[in-house]
Amino acid sequence: MLMTDIHIRSFTGSGLKPYLHSCAKLRMEVFKDYPYFVNPDLDQQLRYLRHICTSKETIAVLIFDNTTLVGVSLGYPLDMEDPALLRSFKERNISTESYYYFEASALLKSYRGRGMGHHFFDAREAHVAGHKKYKHICICVPDISETDPNRPKDFVPLFDFWRKRGFIHHPEIKSMRSWQNIHEDHPTQHPMSIWIKGV
Repeated sequence: MLMTDIHIRSFTGSGLKPYLHSCAKLRMEVFKDYPYFVNPDLDQQLRYLRHICTSKETIAVLIFDNTTLVGVSLGYPLDMEDPALLRSFKERNISTESYYYFEASALLKSYRGRGMGHHFFDAREAHVAGHKKYKHICICVPDISETDPNRPKDFVPLFDFWRKRGFIHHPEIKSMRSWQNIHEDHPTQHPMSIWIKGV
């Protein structure tokens, strides 16, 4: 029987720097699958991770199996996000200064279904609670269609999980994100779905 030694560690701001390459490689492996299909780009991932590390209010929750990184979940001020996402809020006259952003978690398939998603959210929400200026938490994920021909038959959206944690879907906030799909030759726009929770 394979024995595992799972442990969870949280880092803030520049404390994540020793793990940048490991996080980048894990995110590339996970996000090349549905529903993202992101074309792996190490330089792009490293630029993104270095950017969010510049804020002391950033948190990274990492899951290790012994010494192997198997999961990473990030959170940072929404104002550090893609200008296209910020524009979606500002077009509705929503000030983003009081919003904190939870990036999609990356967890290897063999470790899913063990409740680790709750650890990711518990740690990040506790972190947000320590910063009184934040009144909302935002999630931005691909707009998943039941008729998507690329959708695997065994794919289960996290809608119920997010609702149980207090997040509400806001379809009125329209957002698009650009990335290069593994099936495409160049970056294209992808519709995104916004979920928000009051703190």
